[in-house]
Amino acid sequence: MKKTVRSPGSATIINAIATGFGSAFGIGLDIECEAQTIPNSIECANDVGADTGLMELCVQKVFNHYDVNSDDFGISLKTKSTLPMASGLSSSSASSNAIVKVASEMVAEEFDVEPLSDLEVVNMAIDASLDAGVTITGSFDDATASYFGGVVVTDNKNREFLIREEMEDSPILIYMPDFHSKSGDSNVERMKVMAPLVETAFDFACKREYFKALNLNGLIYSSALGFNTAIAIDALEAGALASGLSGTGSSFVAVVDDSSIDDVRDSWMKYDGRVIETRTDNDGCRLL
Repeated sequence: MKKTVRSPGSATIINAIATGFGSAFGIGLDIECEAQTIPNSIECANDVGADTGLMELCVQKVFNHYDVNSDDFGISLKTKSTLPMASGLSSSSASSNAIVKVASEMVAEEFDVEPLSDLEVVNMAIDASLDAGVTITGSFDDATASYFGGVVVTDNKNREFLIREEMEDSPILIYMPDFHSKSGDSNVERMKVMAPLVETAFDFACKREYFKALNLNGLIYSSALGFNTAIAIDALEAGALASGLSGTGSSFVAVVDDSSIDDVRDSWMKYDGRVIETRTDNDGCRLL
């Protein structure tokens, strides 16, 4: 038996670290996870040479849920990604979502049981990411934007939606510098100092003024974490609808339209790194 699941990354509107409330939207860059049954054991591989601990943990949690012993039934997983790793674009959430979903589907078919529901997949993926130490808040905003696509506004502490809806289809530009920034290594206390300002940005998100929220959040977290705020301001000056730091960096995102995309791209060419073009994603995590 073989199955493949794809799960998109997401970009930040409100980073939840300072307040526990967040917002994010799906983007077209994704992770695909191909799985097949093997006689026993859990075998994991990826195309970026990353540690496979999180992948194995995701599968083991699914096996534990269904009381499946890996000595009796096994899965071999391989992921391939268009998402830059450790960049603030929810690569860990996308990977966890894809792996938990595909493992659930494989076990369900093999043993004639019900696969996990959508929110069961998300919560199990979050639990695995927390156990692996790749997220600070649990990233309910990132995980659900990845899993469902569209835009979400969330209470991360209680894992609840405040808003979940489709995001207007738009081109997205991503500036990727030549270095990475792992969420788990970020200075949490420094970010929490900015909580009163982040609350103002979050108010915009709750009013569905997502672009204002993204702009303000990006400036706040860029300043707190020492990233160059001129990157986002250059994009805005060049005509971007919104621009800011995604996650805890190192990537910056810009929401653009057809008339501004070339100018925004040109404004980022003076910086070391690369610019990636994609679109908003409303499809989310799904079997292929």
